[in-house]
Amino acid sequence: MVKKVRTMTKIKICGLTRPCDIEAVNEALPDYAGFVFAESRRRIAPQEAARLRAMLDGRIAAVGVFVDEDPRKVAEICRNGIIDIIQLHGREDGEYIRILRTMTDKPVIKAVRVRSREDIAAAERLSCEWLLLDAYSDKKAGGTGTAFDWSLAGHIGKPFFLAGGLNSGNICKAVETAKPYGVDISSGVETDGYKDRGKILSIVRIVRSCSDHEAAARKGVDNE
Repeated sequence: MVKKVRTMTKIKICGLTRPCDIEAVNEALPDYAGFVFAESRRRIAPQEAARLRAMLDGRIAAVGVFVDEDPRKVAEICRNGIIDIIQLHGREDGEYIRILRTMTDKPVIKAVRVRSREDIAAAERLSCEWLLLDAYSDKKAGGTGTAFDWSLAGHIGKPFFLAGGLNSGNICKAVETAKPYGVDISSGVETDGYKDRGKILSIVRIVRSCSDHEAAARKGVDNE
């Protein structure tokens, strides 16, 4: 029997808008950096995102966040080399993703606003590489800064990112409970609505430490 080996938890810092944000993530080296192209206080124009992307360390993948955007606009941003991965955070369905696939070969993250296990099960059937589980809100498509019941994330067939209300105080508990492929953090590394270098460095260090401890504990159990 082949054992499934779980890799170190990936880290995405989302909602970057300023050169100093890029400097901070380049120092911290998370796995992914997110630019928001949807209606949000963190929204950024494609031209500015291109300028920031040019500053981004090549080891960090750039993710573009969209909400019910025209697929042609999404594909154009991809063709311009601004992003490596598409994140869909609205009501995009299987047909939307199928159309998008005809325009770009970039991998897709599909966000799910979680109210119940059924919400996750329905999203698992979509043709995307990853899911992103976020707290449900009837007022916003995402970025609420609130958490949901992480135990609902158990037994998911697709790799997924965990989002919603994550910060340095609860991130290890979230990783331990949900066992995500990755974590997506935005407001949890902000001060007064802006990205905070110290918080970015701290949470990346904490997540890596959590992953190391979990891997060591798992190895110890396997060796018993």
